[in-house]
Amino acid sequence: MAKPIEILCNLEIINFWIMSIQSFTDFLSLEKKYADNTVLAYRKDIEVFQSFLGKEYGVSELKTVHYNQIRRWITILVDQGLSNRSVNRKISSLNSYYKFLIKIAQLKTSPLAKHKALKIQKKLHIPFSENEIAAVLNTDPRGHFEATRNSLIIELLYSTGMRRTELIQLKLRDIDFDQHQIKVLGKRNKERYIPLLKSVQKSLKTYINLRDQLEIIKDKDILFLTQNGVKLYGTLVYRIVKNYFEAVSSKVKKSPHILRHSFATHLLNNGADLNAVKELLGHSSLAATQVYTHNNISELKKVYAKSHPRQSKS
Repeated sequence: MAKPIEILCNLEIINFWIMSIQSFTDFLSLEKKYADNTVLAYRKDIEVFQSFLGKEYGVSELKTVHYNQIRRWITILVDQGLSNRSVNRKISSLNSYYKFLIKIAQLKTSPLAKHKALKIQKKLHIPFSENEIAAVLNTDPRGHFEATRNSLIIELLYSTGMRRTELIQLKLRDIDFDQHQIKVLGKRNKERYIPLLKSVQKSLKTYINLRDQLEIIKDKDILFLTQNGVKLYGTLVYRIVKNYFEAVSSKVKKSPHILRHSFATHLLNNGADLNAVKELLGHSSLAATQVYTHNNISELKKVYAKSHPRQSKS
């Protein structure tokens, strides 16, 4: 049976754990401006690790963790079938927590200070071709609300490069027809403005007219609604894109992200400046945008073959 002093010590450890985690999540939300789902993912990763410590070592104090214990957790995660990418994400959450403890002077050094992330194989996202995009966008919705909405979703994702979450959050007031642009709220609540093509503006007006005719509109300020007048959800948008491209594309991956990828790739293929594409995508660094340049190699080869002075002599 535990002695009163042992119970008291355990309670102090648990209280510190709860308080530090809450402070950490507040820091992510209020200072880092992370999205709610991101903060929840960080918290869950840390709580899973804390549960592992309890089961494996009978401890719950994160401040006294050794790297060997973390490495043991990594081994177990890999044995459970988690990908290196997923494992790295969990360790990244834990690393951020330890950096926070150092920041608030609760810890001097992180047990992850010398940790090296697991190697991951870069995924090659193959964009839709311009012909595949055209085949989908040339379908006639015939004035039906859902068909008009779905077609607009694909047109807007492709013509602006916005993320699925950004599209779902769009409000009616974000559209500025006079300035031919739309305001997008990106990661960490960072706003950016993206130009709207005339064809997209026309599609928007057609959709909004049908939207206003819905019998019930519960989320009145939200742009994209279901037939029941409520805000769209992520899996529905994914399903819409996948279903439309099933008929015209044999590519394995058919998702809103591939439309974003296609937007960037097609712009770069047609001579757009990398920095301009970076701003349109809402990336914080050029490194994130440069992943889209690998598809330009074939185009660059064509330009090289036509333009290089030595090419004609070989």
